[in-house]
Amino acid sequence: MERRVVITGMGIWSCLGQNLNEVKESLYAGRSGIGVEKERLDYGYRSGLTGMVPHPQLKGVIDRRLRIGLSEEAEYAYMAASQAFGQAGMDDAYLHRNEVGILFGNDSSAKPVIEAARIMEEKHDSALLGSGLIFQSMNSTVTMNLSTIFHLRGINFTVSAACASGSHSIGLGYMLIKQGLQDSVLCGGAQEVNYYSMATFDALAAFSVRMDEPTKASRPFDRDRDGLIPSGGAAALVLEEYEHALKRGATILAEVCGYGFSSNGGGISQPSDDGSVIAITRAMQDAGLQADNIDYVNAHATSTPQGDMYEAIALDRVFRGTHALISSTKSMTGHECWMGGASEIVYSTLMMQHNFVAPNINLENRDEYSEKLNLTSVTVDTEVNTVLSNSFGFGGTNSALIIRKL
Repeated sequence: MERRVVITGMGIWSCLGQNLNEVKESLYAGRSGIGVEKERLDYGYRSGLTGMVPHPQLKGVIDRRLRIGLSEEAEYAYMAASQAFGQAGMDDAYLHRNEVGILFGNDSSAKPVIEAARIMEEKHDSALLGSGLIFQSMNSTVTMNLSTIFHLRGINFTVSAACASGSHSIGLGYMLIKQGLQDSVLCGGAQEVNYYSMATFDALAAFSVRMDEPTKASRPFDRDRDGLIPSGGAAALVLEEYEHALKRGATILAEVCGYGFSSNGGGISQPSDDGSVIAITRAMQDAGLQADNIDYVNAHATSTPQGDMYEAIALDRVFRGTHALISSTKSMTGHECWMGGASEIVYSTLMMQHNFVAPNINLENRDEYSEKLNLTSVTVDTEVNTVLSNSFGFGGTNSALIIRKL
């Protein structure tokens, strides 16, 4: 028999809050975490909109020797991982005694690269770079730092798959545990929020410029949307084999029961309803479920005209005539990029635990493709037992995860 995989710990550091309770309250209230950062406009951005994510204060929390290697996104990931391990009941002594792996989605570390280049251009002396920038600038900055800090001795690598990175990390952790190769894996996603990391994205004219109303700028599926809002932070989940979790008396938050994936094989930034449907269908087949078994769909929808359109077509193909409620939490968070697939599993699990579906805020005028969908623009108090979460990224990478209540 294949082994079952459950979630026993979660942590979050996002523009909606810096712990699970704060984030749950923001989701329920439909509260946006988006604002305007003037520094982006001074730097030359078209849009100053961003998710407002505070920087954690780690002085006195982590030894300086360990802190100097942490990139911005690794700092966020440390905070999320600390929460997840705490909820899972895995303290330092447990992590020393037991093998736990780590898989995190991360797809850039721009700030330390730019800082190192600036020092070299000004001083022409590599000795002035110090030892920390190399560990901050590598794409594996999150996993290498967290595995060191938490003494993790299992699987250890970074998943780099654009905006599906966090979702794929959970899918891969789920597969490793199912196949008996690991008992516990810390999975998640992290995204730097500094303006260095998003300038090339801004150059694509992909960002909303609705700066006079920042909390109304992210409008997934709305006819009047004009682009996404960059955001970030980190989300972490402890995945564990079911019997292993029961044996040590862990509290089970949800079960991961389906993972599907695909690649569009088309243009590098071209979405595909066919690719989306393949990933969703594979996840449902893996879970042994039909479309009508899904209670809620956390859509990838980022508030871009083309991306939302293709996902709406895919969701209509799969869920027409079924009862599943649909919303995009990116209406509140903006696009959390490499962390999004992981944070949206945290958001969805919170909804399952507290029996509500968060709203797709700013949905005032549906476009022609989303008119057929069972979208909710308001919070709905309802029992949520099974959730599908979609994540799609540049390069045509698609990931779909299904979680359910136990």
